[in-house]
Amino acid sequence: MPETTRQQRHVVAACYLGWTLDAFDFFIMVFVFADVAREFGTTITVVTWAITLTLLMRALGAFLFGRFADRFGRRPALMASILGYSILEFASGFAPNLTVFLILRALFGIAMGGEWGIGASLTMESIPARWRGPVSGMLQAGYPTGYLLASILNGLAHESLGWRGMFMVGAVPALLVLYIRSSVPESPDFVRMAQRPRPGVMETIRANVGLTIYAVIMMMAFNFFSHGTQDLYPTYLTVQRHLPRPTLTTIVVIYNLGAMIGGVAFGYLSQRIGRRVAIVIAALLAIPVVWPWAFGGDAVMLGIGAFLMQICVQGAWGVIPAHLNELSPPAVRATFPGVTYQLGNFLAAANATIQSSIADSMGHDFRYALAGTACVVAVLIAVLVGFGTEARERRMGDEAEPVGAH
Repeated sequence: MPETTRQQRHVVAACYLGWTLDAFDFFIMVFVFADVAREFGTTITVVTWAITLTLLMRALGAFLFGRFADRFGRRPALMASILGYSILEFASGFAPNLTVFLILRALFGIAMGGEWGIGASLTMESIPARWRGPVSGMLQAGYPTGYLLASILNGLAHESLGWRGMFMVGAVPALLVLYIRSSVPESPDFVRMAQRPRPGVMETIRANVGLTIYAVIMMMAFNFFSHGTQDLYPTYLTVQRHLPRPTLTTIVVIYNLGAMIGGVAFGYLSQRIGRRVAIVIAALLAIPVVWPWAFGGDAVMLGIGAFLMQICVQGAWGVIPAHLNELSPPAVRATFPGVTYQLGNFLAAANATIQSSIADSMGHDFRYALAGTACVVAVLIAVLVGFGTEARERRMGDEAEPVGAH
C-alpha cells in the first residue's frame, strides 16, 4: 500500500474513532437520567439540563478549538479536544452534587464541541475526492457507533458500575491521543495555507454571512432531527412503556445498527446522486416511519420503527461531513463546519427539556412530543436542503482529479 494511502487510512480511522468515543461519552448520559435524579433528589426534567448545557457549550468549544486548529494545525487541536472531553467525562463520576455535575457537563460540552469540526476537516482535506461521500457516511456512523457502545455498557455493566462508574469508563478515549500522535499526519491543506497569509475568521464570515446563517439554521434542524429522535427515546421506552433493561438494550443496539447502515448507505449514495438529493430522500422517508417508532404496540414494533427511523435520521446526517466541509470557506475550514454545526446545536440545545416538558403537560406521555418533533423537522430539512446549494466540485488537499470521478 502506498505510504500516502496508508496515512489517509490512519486519518480516517482516527477521526472515526474520535467521533465514536465522543458520542460514547455523550450518550452515557441518556441512560442515567433517572439514576442521577434519584441520587440528587430532583426530577428527570431538571437533569435533562445536563444535556442542554452540554449542547449549548459545544458551540463555544467548536469556535475555540476550531481557531486553534486553523492557527496551529488540525492534529494538535484534535488531540487536545479528545483529551479534554475524556478527563471531564471521568470527573463527572465524582460530582458531589447536582450543581457541580451540571458545571462538569457544561465544560464537557466545550471539549466535545471541538472534535467533530476538526476531525471532519482533517479527514476531508486528507482523502481523495472520490472517497468523500463514502467516508462522510462512515465518519458520521461513528456517532451511532458510540451510542451503540454506550448502550452495551449500559446493558452489561450499569448494575455493577452504577452511574458514577459508567462516567469513569468514559476516560478510555484518552488513549486515542497516543494513536493520533504516532500515526496521523497533518492536513495537507493546513500545511499549504500556513505558508501564506490568510484572512481572519471575522473577515471571512462577513464575506460569507448569508452562507453562515443558512448553515446554522440547517444544522439547527439537523440537531433537532438527531437529538429529537434519540435523547429521550430510551427514557420513553423505560419510563412510559416499562420495557425491562435487557429489552431496552436490544432496541438501542438495533436502532444504532440502523443508524450506521443509513449513514454509510446515504453517504455513498450522495457521491453518485448529489448531497442535497440524498439528504432530502432520507429526511422525507422518516415521516411514514414515525407511527411504528412512537406508537408501536409492542417491543417488536417499536424496535422495527426505531431501526427504520435511525436509518433515515443518520442517513441524512451521513452526508453532512462532506456537504458542510465542501460549503466551507477554505481559509477557516476547521472553524466554519464545527461552529455552524455547534451553533445549530446551541439553537436546538433545549430539545430534551422541551420534549420532556411537553410530555409532562400531556400526562407524562412522550409519544406526541417525539412524533411531532420528527415530522416537523424532517419537512424543514427537506425544504432547507432541497432549496439550498452544494459544492461537490470543491477541491481540497492535494487533489488533482475531478471530484465526481469514480
